[in-house]
Amino acid sequence: MSIDGAPVRSSVGRTVAVDGALNLRALRPQDVVLVPGMFSASGRTLDELLGREELRRAAVLLAKASAKGVVVAASCSAVFVLAASGLLDGRSATTSWWLASELARRFPEVSVSADRMVVDEGEVITAGAALAHADLTLAIVARTVGPSLPHLVSRYLVLDERPTQARYMLLDHLRANDPAVLALEAFVVRNLSRQISLEELARAAGVSSRTLARRVRASVGSSPQAFVQRVRIRSAVHLLETTRDSVDDIAERVGYADAAAFRRVFRRYAGESPRQLRERA
Repeated sequence: MSIDGAPVRSSVGRTVAVDGALNLRALRPQDVVLVPGMFSASGRTLDELLGREELRRAAVLLAKASAKGVVVAASCSAVFVLAASGLLDGRSATTSWWLASELARRFPEVSVSADRMVVDEGEVITAGAALAHADLTLAIVARTVGPSLPHLVSRYLVLDERPTQARYMLLDHLRANDPAVLALEAFVVRNLSRQISLEELARAAGVSSRTLARRVRASVGSSPQAFVQRVRIRSAVHLLETTRDSVDDIAERVGYADAAAFRRVFRRYAGESPRQLRERA
């Protein structure tokens, strides 16, 4: 469907045929409206995207469709259209990991789960970057048909279960050019093997604890403590891939006295166990 029923022209100039205009009267409860990701990778292009008249109309129609009991889903930059419609207010949502901080900044009413691949909030489902669209559609099939079919489809597609985007996040991209966040990262790397308080982190960044929390959230979409965990796990991944040190030794080197706690945190951020990552490497 398109807003006016006319074919859609893609960002590379390809014409995409549609079946007609989005008709609210034809929609029934538990139908699904799936909004695909659009070519938008920065704040500037998001401004252009959200400023387009047809997308403002789409946001209004999506809100009305949801009010009828229709399930609304989106991935990547299309999540911003859902946010502009108000459908994500008070709800959790995800988007492409490099757009997460922008989503949090523009729509503070939305609880952004940057590391999640798919967030299912019942009436609204959101997903991350381009290939997360496969995860999104499988989640929709699971909702509308049941769990057996998406499991079978994922096997035919050779698509593993990927609940998190965390393993794909590039800190070099996320930390952007904020000098406080750069200083924080450098300090953590120099002090990997010991515990660091929030006050120490703030002093290393040259700002107050409250300012540090605000700037880290704006830059990488997480708390300072979560950012520290991510730096530690990134270092652990490097050691697992490049050394024969035991997992317990690596845990201690990156600041975890409790190896069991390290394994739990590692799985949360890397999406697999240290042993699985080493075997794959």
